[in-house]
Amino acid sequence: MPQPLRIVGYAIISSDGMLADSAGHMPDALKIDADQRFFEAGLDGAAAAVHGRHSGEGQANSPRRRRLILTRKVSAIEQDPDNPLARLWNPAGASFAAACRALGVEAGTVAIIGGTEVFGLFLDIGYDEFNLSRANQVRLPGGRPVFPQVPAQTPEDVLASHALKPGPPRVLDAQADATLVTWTKAAAS
Repeated sequence: MPQPLRIVGYAIISSDGMLADSAGHMPDALKIDADQRFFEAGLDGAAAAVHGRHSGEGQANSPRRRRLILTRKVSAIEQDPDNPLARLWNPAGASFAAACRALGVEAGTVAIIGGTEVFGLFLDIGYDEFNLSRANQVRLPGGRPVFPQVPAQTPEDVLASHALKPGPPRVLDAQADATLVTWTKAAAS
């Protein structure tokens, strides 16, 4: 029986697996127009977005999206004092299912949009799909990795080790050498 919530990750990374520089900022070189359009379309179809305190998408529809913001500053789940559509969530104090219920989301797609610890947490909760875009001309030595296991493992090895299978690569922007691979949950045998 299908799950009522579908967990879908979205990340664009550098050739060395980083999603931000060492200061935690996403450089302009990772802001590829075609990826931004794909990302925004995915978020527009999602019931909620999930991210850390320093992540977010900053698009026109952002203020209208329900969201869970991961933080250790609350014990479990609290209303975000600055956004009536958001809940602050500490996974150490409440389950993902409880956080979604508190947000009023019990079905649909939940978009996981970063950062490193958030992407890592959902490896264990279980992605149904992970959209991994890569800007192959960009390197961010010492940057913030997409998953905690990077750089000891490649992002692709991390996804494969969590029962996800890659689809065919898509070219997002040939000039920028930006690609997208959608990884999906492997069928149970």
